[in-house]
Amino acid sequence: MYACLYSTYQKDSAFNLVSILAKVSISSNFAGIKQLKRKKMEKEKVQETALAVSIAIQDGRWNDLDNLLDDKFTYTGDGFVFNKDEYMGFMQDMKAAFSGLKMEFPHIMVDGDVAAIRFISTAVNTGKFMGAPANNKNLEIHGINMRKVKDGKVMQEWQTTDLLGVMSQIGFGALFGYALFVGLFKVKQARPKRKF
Repeated sequence: MYACLYSTYQKDSAFNLVSILAKVSISSNFAGIKQLKRKKMEKEKVQETALAVSIAIQDGRWNDLDNLLDDKFTYTGDGFVFNKDEYMGFMQDMKAAFSGLKMEFPHIMVDGDVAAIRFISTAVNTGKFMGAPANNKNLEIHGINMRKVKDGKVMQEWQTTDLLGVMSQIGFGALFGYALFVGLFKVKQARPKRKF
């Protein structure tokens, strides 16, 4: 009789242990799933915010751009370092010099709070930009930027553009002459100014 009760107790204990382990496993799986979903949502938010900056520039929506950039925003790229207002001024100058600006984003990668975006921009050079005269040529500009996002705002941007590709399309002579003139004579360009 004792053997029978002990055997039943062992079976019940084993069943209870399996049941408890299953509950713990399911519970930790749900916690893991929730954490994965939260990380996915955070990743999507970083990507969405980083892309929104490019789209605001493309569309000339300067109030939206202002709201997307943190007040302490900094830009480093292609030899320039800008604060928020200078960056906005530079982008406004660029938008004014290149008509019909369209941007594609063939590759986007997010790691934590940083989104890396490969872009291809197409536009017509209809205005003077960075000292180079307009040439009315269709341009295709390739580059990569990385944007650090915190609390729904872009804090920093790092960018590199295929400037050799741009020079070959605009006309190597115009940009080379400009670069040589600025380099040799140490001409300082005025800092970009935000228009509105």
